[in-house]
Amino acid sequence: MDWSMDQTRYTGRPQTGPGRDPGEMACYDFLDGLGVSYDRVDHDPAFHIETCHQVEAVLGAPIAKNLFLCNRQKTSFYLLCMPPDKPFHTKDLSAQINSSRLSFAPEDSLWELLHCHPGSATVLGLANDTEHRVQLLLDREVYDAP
Repeated sequence: MDWSMDQTRYTGRPQTGPGRDPGEMACYDFLDGLGVSYDRVDHDPAFHIETCHQVEAVLGAPIAKNLFLCNRQKTSFYLLCMPPDKPFHTKDLSAQINSSRLSFAPEDSLWELLHCHPGSATVLGLANDTEHRVQLLLDREVYDAP
């Protein structure tokens, strides 16, 4: 299946209807409940940062690369948000957070903890982590970005 994206920049939530995932609609409910305004682009899950660049072009804003990671024992989980083109160095980050070697967390853990599928991990998924098992790690460049 080819990756597809609507080239329209929308403001606010979409209409509920066929093809809208309940989890997606829950994110809009969450943002609306907080009074957060947002723009969005409708697209298939983005498994590679190259496809995210197309979304960035429509939004006119950079998108962070989100990596769902865990330690070797799969007892500690992390969501790393970093600039899209910055290389990820497992050894360096493991040392910074004083963790055993990090790797990509299993897909079932991504669903269990954040209710996200591969290609859709996002900071908004942390709203589903009611037990606070996932630690958010923000790269300094993402933290300092406007």
